[in-house]
Amino acid sequence: MKNGSVHPLRVFAWWFVVGATLALAVILLQGGFREALHVPGPLWEAELVEVGTAILGGGLLGGCVALILDRIKKP
Repeated sequence: MKNGSVHPLRVFAWWFVVGATLALAVILLQGGFREALHVPGPLWEAELVEVGTAILGGGLLGGCVALILDRIKKP
């Protein structure tokens, strides 16, 4: 790698965390966790899987967009 360049895995990991955090913030603002906690029955079968996949999806979206933009930016 050249001096000053960042490894693509580090770029993906950083923006994955940022995207997942932003997705979590949106879910909290919309009241998704409150709904998940008030569902009768086991949480695993109810809303927890949906909330987890939304957070994972936000992280993947952030990481992939960052890699694409990083690749476009390089000469």
